[in-house]
Amino acid sequence: MDLGISGRTALVLGGTQGLGLSCAQALAAAGVKVVINGRDPERAAQIAESFGASAVAGDVSRPEERRRIVEEASAVGPISILVTNAGGPPPGPVEKHDHETWLKALETNMLAALDIAVQCLPVMKEQGFGRIVNITSFTVRDPYPNMGLATGVRAGLTGAMASLSREVAETGVTVNNLLPGLMDTGALHRVYSAQAASEGITEEAAKARMAESVPMRRLGLPEDFGQVCAFLCSRHAAYMTGQNITVDGGLSRSLL
Repeated sequence: MDLGISGRTALVLGGTQGLGLSCAQALAAAGVKVVINGRDPERAAQIAESFGASAVAGDVSRPEERRRIVEEASAVGPISILVTNAGGPPPGPVEKHDHETWLKALETNMLAALDIAVQCLPVMKEQGFGRIVNITSFTVRDPYPNMGLATGVRAGLTGAMASLSREVAETGVTVNNLLPGLMDTGALHRVYSAQAASEGITEEAAKARMAESVPMRRLGLPEDFGQVCAFLCSRHAAYMTGQNITVDGGLSRSLL
């Protein structure tokens, strides 16, 4: 299927690994000029070269770096597609996280996405075409034990992006969220590793238990995710905005 976005420019935050990388690769396969962002310049450049993308290094948790990231990515072309993504906050009970941990999570997983989205909006509006896709989590819809920090900050992002989606809808810009479930990535490894340590079981046992909790009886893979992102960025999704699309193998028990 022709997604109708060949030749456009996309900035994919956290695009050097896991779900961000799967989104970047799917967009590149659709003919999009992709710019991936990551904190490690050497790794970002190496990964980008592997599938014909460009790279701009920088830490999105630092406000002073975010404008530079957008400016350097814009040198490739006017950004009409933005995929926001950042490494998840540490797992653990809500009562165990201190104030500084909450502030860091808010800066990295909520405020960074909002800031960069707002920076990209003028060009998107000028083009009459824009796609903002935020990678959040299924826990926004169906809270999960020991993930209160991640759920809290991503729920905040979800609310702000819901308002933004209505504010810019008439300009041709859509804003949607992708909610991954238990995806077999480095972020999930940290979760089941922590569970294994706290419960005195092996990581393999903790991982297998997670897989059994999914109706499909397996953890998700990055390739299960990227194509959904590419569709949301396509012309075919022009009438979809303000939506939370769950990619979780049936894990979420929410009715809507």
